[in-house]
Amino acid sequence: MKCPYCNADGTKVIDSRPADDNASIRRRRQCEKCGKRFTTYEKLETMPLMVIKKDNSREPYDRSKIENGILQSCHKRPVSTQQIAKVIDEIENELFSMEEKEIPTSVIGEKVMRTLKDLDEVAYVRFASVYREFKDVNTFVEEIGKLLKSAPGKQDEA
Repeated sequence: MKCPYCNADGTKVIDSRPADDNASIRRRRQCEKCGKRFTTYEKLETMPLMVIKKDNSREPYDRSKIENGILQSCHKRPVSTQQIAKVIDEIENELFSMEEKEIPTSVIGEKVMRTLKDLDEVAYVRFASVYREFKDVNTFVEEIGKLLKSAPGKQDEA
């Protein structure tokens, strides 16, 4: 493992412990050259997952794409980075537990929307507006109407 500070090759493990509900291992490391400490995470390598896009092209699964979409949706919302990381881990675990080699983006998008709906309704509507490519205000209002109908006790507030 290379040191992220001085790029030296020699690092030693100071501490190891389970992380992410035993899905990975957190390791504290120390550079043998500069002495600085840093943390790494080890995850089980899974089979490569391909994503089938809307135009039927395929590309390797990229966690950062889900992360970027959720981060943008949750911008300036009362959602912590820990909550976002947990949500992404849950979505990723669901995807890999499907044991499929190829998954359509529609499946991924629906999982993200379902999770965001429970996490933060504004973030959900933001994500849905981009994901479902809302063409006009009426489509936006329809989605909010569905959200209000599905939330118990929310109709009285509207």
